[in-house]
Amino acid sequence: QVQLVESGGGLVQAGGSLRLSCAASGFTFSIRPMGWYRQSPGKERELVAGITAGGTPNYADSVKGRFTISRDNAKNSVCLQMNSLKPEDTAVYYCNAGTRGWRPMYSYWGQGTQVTVSS
Repeated sequence: QVQLVESGGGLVQAGGSLRLSCAASGFTFSIRPMGWYRQSPGKERELVAGITAGGTPNYADSVKGRFTISRDNAKNSVCLQMNSLKPEDTAVYYCNAGTRGWRPMYSYWGQGTQVTVSS
């Protein structure tokens, strides 16, 4: 039922930019907080950016000032603009609805999109 399709990842040099997109379906998108999460090998999946249903963003300290999250309720889409990328940003990026505390709402995860930042 719930579908989350991430796109936009790729290989970029440090200092470069990428824009990730997430197409969501199977739930009432407009009333849900949405988040971008990432997972690197050997590490737990972590929230990097969230946006409330009302459009208020939240960011992990590691990405503040570099990433911008946005949403388009008409398209059931949430995007993550990533600037000034660093090698430590390398991860698979996933989107999901968020809960209080920004834990993921749905146990289903999409395939994610790979972001690789070279030094």
